[in-house]
Order: sequence, then structure tokens, then C-alpha cells
Amino acid sequence: MAAFTAFYDAIVLYPAELRNLLMHLALVGLFRAKWSAAVHEEWMSSLLEKRPDLDRAKLERTRALMDKPAEDALVTGYEDLIPGLQLPDADDRHVLAAALRGRADVIVTMNLRDFPAEVIAPFGIEVQHPDEFILHLLDLAPGVVVATAEDHRQGLKNPPNNSSGVPGDAGAAGVDADSIRFTRIYVLNGNLLV
Repeated sequence: MAAFTAFYDAIVLYPAELRNLLMHLALVGLFRAKWSAAVHEEWMSSLLEKRPDLDRAKLERTRALMDKPAEDALVTGYEDLIPGLQLPDADDRHVLAAALRGRADVIVTMNLRDFPAEVIAPFGIEVQHPDEFILHLLDLAPGVVVATAEDHRQGLKNPPNNSSGVPGDAGAAGVDADSIRFTRIYVLNGNLLV
């Protein structure tokens, strides 16, 4: 059984390659991954706003595929917690509320400033950038993480190959190359040395 629970914020589900890597890692049993319907709606709406050429039905299929294999991943019944929470961006309170209801140990997000440690720590939750999260997993189980990342990389139908070096839609999401260093290194180069 997985030792800890990670709650994925929408920003880490927006870039397809990062979302897929995080899903592959969740399925090997090192941790339990959780998210909410509101998180799904946030990443899908943001993606459709930036990429109107995409089909909502295909994103809904991706959502269903994510929810199916991850046991108890979809957190519900957290809405009553939202009004009592204070964060720099009130629109992020649903993430903390769902993480609390889902008994998460860590929130995986690129928006670290929106989840300040002094606000989150009293709830017994850490906030980690996906690079940090994946590197911690790599320390925990290097063979499993390397094999999972390689399996994921080999399964990419259209590996990113853009001039910016930023995987897939991450550049369109306004995510810079530094914030997805780990993903860029392994996806583009197939090299897990960071």
C-alpha cells in the first residue's frame, strides 16, 4: 500500500506530458494521487481557452481515463471547508479544501506562492513543485521511477520536439522551461540525470 497521498493542482495537469508522467507514477503504487472535479474543470477550461482547436469531448475522455484506474482519486465533499480557508488567491481555496478532505500529505503545484508554507504547514500538508516531488520519488525508489519514466517516454506518440525545449503545451500554459526541468530532461533526452 502507498505510504502517502499527493493532491494534484490543475497547473500540473495542464501540460499533457507532465500530466501523463504524474499519472504513470501514481499507478505504480509509490503514493496515492488525488484531485477533484473542480481541478479537472480548471485544467480543461484553461487548456481549451489557450487551445480552442482542441475538442472538449477528447479532454473529457482524458478525464475519465484518469479517474478510472486511480483508486479513490476523485475527492468529493470538501466544499464546506472552502469558506474557512485563507490563501493569497481565494480561487485556490478549493485545492486546499480538497487536499484536506482527501487527507493529502502534499499538494503538487507550480504555484508555490499561492500556497505559502506558513499557511499550509499547520494543516500537516507540504507544497511541492512537480520537480521536487518527482525528485523525492526518485530518492525513494529510483529503479521504479526510472523504469516508469522510461515506460512513459517510450509510450509518447508525439514526443515534444519544439525549439523552446518546453514539452508540449507547457509553453502555451505560460510555464517556463526552468519550472519543468525534470520533465524536459527526461522527455526530450531520455536522460534521468538532473
